[in-house]
Amino acid sequence: MIAIIGAGISGLTLAYDLQQRQIPYRLFDRGREPGGLMQSRRDGPYLIERGPNSLLGDAALLAWLDQLGLTPDIRFAKPVSKARYIYRNGAYRKLPAGPLSLLFSSFFSWETKKAFWRERSNPTVSPPGETLSAFFRRRFSQEVVDYALAPFVAGVYAGDPDQLLVSETYPMLLEYEKQYGSVLKGFIKKAGSAERRQSFSFREGLQTLPNALAAQLTALNLNDSINRLTKTETGWLLEAQSGRYSADDVVLACDTAAAAHLLETTWPDVANRLRQIEYPPMTAVHSIYKRADVTHPLDGFGGLNPRVEKQFVAGHIWSSSVFDDRCPADEVLFTSLVGGQQGAENTRHPDEVIRQQVHRELVQAFGIRAEVPVRQWLTRWERAIPQYDARMVPVREQMPTLETDGLYVCANWYEGPSLSDCIRKAKALGARLAKAEIAE
Repeated sequence: MIAIIGAGISGLTLAYDLQQRQIPYRLFDRGREPGGLMQSRRDGPYLIERGPNSLLGDAALLAWLDQLGLTPDIRFAKPVSKARYIYRNGAYRKLPAGPLSLLFSSFFSWETKKAFWRERSNPTVSPPGETLSAFFRRRFSQEVVDYALAPFVAGVYAGDPDQLLVSETYPMLLEYEKQYGSVLKGFIKKAGSAERRQSFSFREGLQTLPNALAAQLTALNLNDSINRLTKTETGWLLEAQSGRYSADDVVLACDTAAAAHLLETTWPDVANRLRQIEYPPMTAVHSIYKRADVTHPLDGFGGLNPRVEKQFVAGHIWSSSVFDDRCPADEVLFTSLVGGQQGAENTRHPDEVIRQQVHRELVQAFGIRAEVPVRQWLTRWERAIPQYDARMVPVREQMPTLETDGLYVCANWYEGPSLSDCIRKAKALGARLAKAEIAE
C-alpha cells in the first residue's frame, strides 16, 4: 500500500492516478475538506476564490478534466483578460505583450529598449546561485527588474526577485542563455513549438476540481492527521488519529512544516532544512462595487503594483473581467492581494485597517465614486507560497536520497508551485510508482 499524506491538489491527483492504475493507496489529510488552499465560496450571487484564482492548462490537462466529467463546468477566461497592467506614476499602464508593442509603446524607456536589442548578443553567463533580479539586471536593465520582473514574481510566487534563484524558479532561462546565448532568442525559437495553454476555472470555482477528485476516491481519510511516521524493516508505519497503518511507500504531499514534523526521527537533517523554507503571509480582500461607480474600463486580467511605487496592495485581479458569473452584471469584483515577501508587514494590520486601505487604493487607482464597497470579504493565509530561494537548494538536492527509503515528495515546495505543476508532478509520480510496482 502507498500512503499519501496531504489531500491538496497534489495528493488528490496522485491518489486518483494510483486508483486508475489499480494500485492500493490511502490518502490522509488533517482537514475536513479536500483541496488545501483551493477554496471557493458562493455567497448569494457572489463567487469568491479564497485561494488560487485560475488554472493554466494545455490539451492534455483538458482531456484529463474531461475524463473526470468536468468539461461542462469549465469556464475559460474571457479574451480581454490577456491584457496585463502595471501601476506606474499614479496609473495603471498596459504591459507590452510582444516585441512590436514593446518597440512602439512608451512603457519602457529608450535605454531599456536598447538593452532588449543588446541582449541578443550579451556574452555573460549566469554564476551559481544567481537571483532573478541579478539575472534580469545583467541581461536587460534595472527598469525591467522594477517594472516587469518584481511585480510578476510577486503575483506568481508572492516572492522577492532579490531572493528567489533563477535556477530554482525559471531554469529554462539558463538553458536559453547557454544554448542560444540570449533569452530573447530562446523565447523566439521555442514560441513556434510551445503548446498553447489556456486560463480557466469552473462554474462554481476552482474547488470544483478537488471536490470531483475526492468524490472518486475510495481510500480517502479526511479529518485524520498523521502524528508519527516510523521506518520499519518492510516499509513504514503511520500512526494516524484513526489508528495504525502499514505502507510500502509514503508520499509527502503536505507543506514543509508537516513534512519536517514527520521526518524529525528518521531524517533529522532534512527536517531541519525543511523548517528553514519560508512561506510569506498574504491576505486577499474581495471588494464589490457598482459598475456605474467605477470609471476605469477594467479591460484586462488585473494590475500589479511594483514595490518601487510604494503601494499597500501587491496587485488587484479584476475577477469579474476575467470570468463571468462572479457577481451580478451591474457590479464588479476586485480581488486585492496584500503581503507576500515584498510586503509582508502590510498583512500585520487588523482586518478593518486592511479593508480600509484596500478601498482607498481602489478608489484612487480606478476612479471609484463610492464611499464604501457594496460587499467586502477578507481571507488571511499565514503561510502562502513556499519560496524558491537559496534555502531550497539543499532541500531539492536531498529529495532523491529519500526515495531509497521509499519516501517520495509530491508538493508545491518541490519542482514547481503552480496548480498545473502539481498536477503534472502527481501524474508523473503515479507512473513512476506504477512502474516500480510492476518491477517488484
